[in-house]
Amino acid sequence: MLDQVMPPQENATREKSVAAVQSVDRALTVLEIIGKAGTAGVSEIAVELGVHKSTVSRLIAVLEARGFVEQLSDRGKYQLGFSIVRLAGSTTARLDLAKLSQGVCDGLAQMSGETTNVAILDGPRVINVVEAIGPAEVALRTWVGQTCPAHATSSGKALLSGLSPDAVHDLIGPDLEGFTAHTIADLDNLDAELERVRATGWASVREELEIGLNAVAAPVRDADGSVVAALSVSGPAYRLDPVAFIDIADATTAAAEEISARLGYRG
Repeated sequence: MLDQVMPPQENATREKSVAAVQSVDRALTVLEIIGKAGTAGVSEIAVELGVHKSTVSRLIAVLEARGFVEQLSDRGKYQLGFSIVRLAGSTTARLDLAKLSQGVCDGLAQMSGETTNVAILDGPRVINVVEAIGPAEVALRTWVGQTCPAHATSSGKALLSGLSPDAVHDLIGPDLEGFTAHTIADLDNLDAELERVRATGWASVREELEIGLNAVAAPVRDADGSVVAALSVSGPAYRLDPVAFIDIADATTAAAEEISARLGYRG
């Protein structure tokens, strides 16, 4: 069999890809070196990486421009920048959210008899981070870690209600996927629905993601009033009937306000 020779263009593309991955790996290693040492200069980073100082200088320049490192003016050394703190704070906030909301979820699940979830926005989708299963005889499958389209879920609507219409359009895009005959599949109707959510303080879906599945959700706010999560109650349509939505919404809203208070919201 003749050896296959990679076309020059494909070979060049592959080399660029390898070089890009190597640059990312080196940049992360630079952050680890600075983080371990507290502060570090270009020369000592270059020695530890085993590369020329010019390579480190280029990496540092990119990291500094993005706020991941900052230079100490008096010594010419670098320390980790505010962007690292911001990312760490985001992770901490999520961990705090899970810890502070689990008990509230448990209580709401016992009261409603249905499954409760806390979800956060992940682009045009929501991801469930906390769950409690109610004592009802037939329980829903677990939703923790799963993502769902924001426009077709009660949690998603509650989360989107914290954004401006323009921000919603930018996030969701012009094409809304339909999952059932009840799914809101155009932006005008979604805008109207979100206005209702803002006015009432809670959201609902009636078999919009799946036939036979209904849900109610309320927004969770952080210390500055931003909507950072949503608390939902989900159940089969024959148990969680739309007639009961208002009562469930009152309980869900009260529980969401309790989580918000734990996060520092004083509205």
